[in-house]
Amino acid sequence: MSKLLSRDAILGASDIKTEEVHVPEWGGTVRVRGLTAAQRDAFEAASVTGNGKRRDVNLANIRARLVALSVVDEKDQPIFTPGDVKALGEKSAGALDRVFSVASRLSGLSDEDVEELGKPSEETSSGDLPSVSPLRSA
Repeated sequence: MSKLLSRDAILGASDIKTEEVHVPEWGGTVRVRGLTAAQRDAFEAASVTGNGKRRDVNLANIRARLVALSVVDEKDQPIFTPGDVKALGEKSAGALDRVFSVASRLSGLSDEDVEELGKPSEETSSGDLPSVSPLRSA
C-alpha cells in the first residue's frame, strides 16, 4: 500500500512541469510552463461566454492566449502580458501551434476539453474567482 500524502506534502510538491521547445521560425527556443489549476480555470472561463444552455466557445486567438500564459523566462516568470496576445496571434500559425501543443499537454488540456467548453452544463453555485489574468484578447 502506498503512503498517504499530507497536506504539507501536497502543497509543497513542485508539480508544474516545464519543457523547452525549439521554434525555428523564431530563431531559438522557448520555455513552456504548464498552467496551474487556477490559471487553467481562468483560461477556460475566458473561453466561454454565456451560461447554462446558452454557452458559446470563444476560440478567437485561443493559441495566442494559451501561449502567452505558458511561455516563461529562466525564473519561470511569464514573458508576455495580456497586451501581447493580439501581436502574438499575428505570428506564424505553425510556430504558435507547436508551442500551443506543448502548453496544452503540460496543462492537461485536450481537443476534447475545448469541445467540452461549449457544451451546456448544470448550473452550479459560484465559488471564489481566481486572481489570475485569463489573458483575454483585445
